[in-house]
Amino acid sequence: MKYKAIFFDRDNTLIKGNPEKIKWRSETIKNWSGRDYNVDYDKMMELFDRAGYPKNGLKSVDEEIIFFKKYYEELLKEHGVSENLQERALILHNELWSNSSVLYDETIEVLEYFKSRGYKMGVISDTSPSLQMSLEKLGLGKYFDSYTCSDLVGVMKPDPLIYNTALKTLDVQANESIYVDDYDVESDGARNLGFLSFHIVRNGEKQCEWDITSLKEIIDYIENNSMA
Repeated sequence: MKYKAIFFDRDNTLIKGNPEKIKWRSETIKNWSGRDYNVDYDKMMELFDRAGYPKNGLKSVDEEIIFFKKYYEELLKEHGVSENLQERALILHNELWSNSSVLYDETIEVLEYFKSRGYKMGVISDTSPSLQMSLEKLGLGKYFDSYTCSDLVGVMKPDPLIYNTALKTLDVQANESIYVDDYDVESDGARNLGFLSFHIVRNGEKQCEWDITSLKEIIDYIENNSMA
């Protein structure tokens, strides 16, 4: 079968955290607070709640900007910072919001491969409305025809609605489409709907035939199965 479309997750699939930005954040917060930066996923979600993240998600970039300014205030409070709080939160926001990631080495090569062969291309991500902006900042805007984010759809992966919404944006069917994600439950969710779906595990071991360690393995699969 010849596939017509390919969809990618964003974080830890196409892009990763910028080590320089991560270092800057840690050093800046320690300089202001005297404490080491220490925020895991659960703590981040707690800070999101404190900053007033809406239950139905953020619905515009403007709303997202307002929220993240509050989030950075809560982050600084968590580290004991009270002096010049709003000013310092704005410094963090300007440096980090939608601006703290870099591409994986193979990202451009893989996107060029599928774009040059006429694939429709989209992103499906559990994130907020700045999804498109964040990828355009990294020079990826020319590759993608659609951006589907959980906040605007109202559900997160692996809810079928978010995948089906993405399919509609490109006017394709699941069995005509490829998907890749760094979470197995989310790649499984796409596969259950009929996608050819891969789980990328760059720093782990392959557990099944659909696990890959590089995006370039999707190209190998396509070419070896004569479906390009």
